[in-house]
Amino acid sequence: MTITLRLFARASELVGQSELELELAVQSTVGNLRAQLGRQFPQLAPTLPHLLFAVDNDYVPDAFVLNDGASVVAFPPVSGG
Repeated sequence: MTITLRLFARASELVGQSELELELAVQSTVGNLRAQLGRQFPQLAPTLPHLLFAVDNDYVPDAFVLNDGASVVAFPPVSGG
């Protein structure tokens, strides 16, 4: 299946792109996506544990199962003051 992943901040800088189309196995989870990103983009590995993922404007856990054609957003945690 194919998903679209949008990256922000340091993640997009490390990958060199802000949007990627990725092929994943059917029934892949966000955790599978996180692992694949680490394999495809080793320079992203130190950042991966800190990234938050969202699908359809909702944060999703690593156990969330992705659908074909999903639009996924990955971004660093935001803190304010």
